[in-house]
Amino acid sequence: MDFSGFLLIFGIVIILLRSKKFYTWISLRLKLNAQKRVKYNAKDHDPESARIDGNGRCYPNCDSTVWLRSCREEIIEPIEGHVIGKIPDWIKGSLLRNGPGNWKVGDMSFQHLFDCSALIHRFAIKNGHVTYQNRFVQTNTLKKNLAAQRIVVTEFGTSSVPDPCHSIFEKVGAIFRADNGSDNTMISIYPFGDEFYTFTEAPFIHRINPRTLATEDRVCISDYAGVVNHTSHPHVMPNGTVYNLGMASTKSGPVYNVICFPRGDSMFEEARVVASIPCRWKLNPSYMHTFGITENYFIIVEQPLTISVMEYLKAHFCNHNLSACLKWFDNKPVLFHVIDRNTGQLRYTFHSETFFYLHIINQYEQDDHIVIDICCYKDPEMINCMYLESMTNMQSNPNYAALFRSRPLRFVLPVIKSVSLASRSSKQKSSNRQRLIRSITLMNITNRLQQPRIKQSESQYADITFLTTSNKLNYSLTNSDEAEEPNDYKVDSPVNMVGLKKSRAQAFQLSDGRVFVKPELLCEMGCETPRIHYENYLGKPYRYFYAISSDVDAENPGTLIKVDVLNKTCKQWCESDCYPSEPIFVPAPNKSGEIRKEDDGVVLASMVWGGFNENKVGLLVLCARTWTEIGRCVFHTSGPVPKCLHGWFARDIV
Repeated sequence: MDFSGFLLIFGIVIILLRSKKFYTWISLRLKLNAQKRVKYNAKDHDPESARIDGNGRCYPNCDSTVWLRSCREEIIEPIEGHVIGKIPDWIKGSLLRNGPGNWKVGDMSFQHLFDCSALIHRFAIKNGHVTYQNRFVQTNTLKKNLAAQRIVVTEFGTSSVPDPCHSIFEKVGAIFRADNGSDNTMISIYPFGDEFYTFTEAPFIHRINPRTLATEDRVCISDYAGVVNHTSHPHVMPNGTVYNLGMASTKSGPVYNVICFPRGDSMFEEARVVASIPCRWKLNPSYMHTFGITENYFIIVEQPLTISVMEYLKAHFCNHNLSACLKWFDNKPVLFHVIDRNTGQLRYTFHSETFFYLHIINQYEQDDHIVIDICCYKDPEMINCMYLESMTNMQSNPNYAALFRSRPLRFVLPVIKSVSLASRSSKQKSSNRQRLIRSITLMNITNRLQQPRIKQSESQYADITFLTTSNKLNYSLTNSDEAEEPNDYKVDSPVNMVGLKKSRAQAFQLSDGRVFVKPELLCEMGCETPRIHYENYLGKPYRYFYAISSDVDAENPGTLIKVDVLNKTCKQWCESDCYPSEPIFVPAPNKSGEIRKEDDGVVLASMVWGGFNENKVGLLVLCARTWTEIGRCVFHTSGPVPKCLHGWFARDIV
């Protein structure tokens, strides 16, 4: 942020602080939030509410306690495990995993899964043998909390203990400090050259020694790229160059910046912005967890889950958790922004009906189209499903599974047939002046230290697959975006612009030149943490992806799935009371003169078990082609091992 932007925001803050109406408004909002209690009849609103076993559990096959475990003692020195079956001798490297490690600090507990202290796991594989170890990422947040023996840094879903020594002006100054906020990098881990860094959405990353798991450095990306946050999932190109998407502040408002970290000895020092587009709403930039990249394009999927600048200021002064800043616009479209990688210019923007997502499976160009596959949810209620009390009480909530329902959807963007944005820039200027309507703030759903109060309605339990069958738009795509209520808009005499063979996705051009896209369903199972043959097929036509099931009401919620996106078929692997994490594909070594297929290799997944097996962790090895188990290595530890989120296979590092 430049100095003029600082003065502008600082002036607004000072004016608000001196206004009695501001404090009155905050007090009123807090009272209204505390009073909101939505009553509902589960029998009428959710036909699945009757699915309760004899013990009163809604999901007898699902053990949510695997997410509620805390690592009490690090395993610094690698331990040996027991191999069952065979671990292929050609696998050589370390499977590094990141995720929530500890729910407690002193006598206090974090309230959301994303708040837990980051824990790194390592499975070192060589000559058919495997060792295991884990260590906490030594973040500043962890050090401060441990020193105080209480939560002193506000997290996504947990408010810190108020510090009475901080004056109102110190709180104002803290907003503009780069080191303000949590640096708990507990989501993912990615390589930058020969080094590995842990990520979260905050602009901090930590360098981890891939052999000892020691935390060796802390890097503030803001110092090199000027962003205030970035995604947890950068893209690592075959040549080692890394791209990520971040948000920056400018004189004209917030922008999304694509940042390039060129491979070399000075990846951070040589970082540069290669593309930039303005956010749809200046006071409500979209929440970004990932983005897409193909041979010629960057794809930014701008969803209507946003970060409210005003709610952020209020949360900062009122000591609310950061989830209070999220705002969901349930009747506004998702925008697919297509940016030219060569020029950095926005080429196309496509519209779709409202959905929420965390992960993009893959994206590629084919015959003048861009194909992008996404794990989609109807809305962001799954975020509330990951609160401590929500998971603890899951078995008594008959609607939990419906709120966590996702499906993999394929969108096809006809880039050549669409009107270039350059030819209708004047129309775009007027359409960008949209007024925000009917927002739902997650703060109104979730109260601090209480189980989230989920807004219930009959339509809330509709499957996300309605996007593939509905013929109506649930928002206005005409120029009357200023309307207080959205209008149902039916495309008259539609002509499908999608020309790909065997594709059931659709795209329709409206009278003003904008293009509305409708997806097709890739499989009938919930999918999360999807992975592909990343090294060879990122941004290219592909056939298979691998994921964990997100259907908590499935016969076996711990299912690993392999999806054939060409034939729309799905293979499953599961074991009773076993919960694998994100499956990572490792290609088999090339043999002389032999052409390898896309799924020639193995899939590695860490796994934990439910019930009283909290001191047990394992590494699973599946044949990627047949989706059958080749072998596993099981470890018995001195303390509980939590389930993890994302990881990376570090080849040849043992």
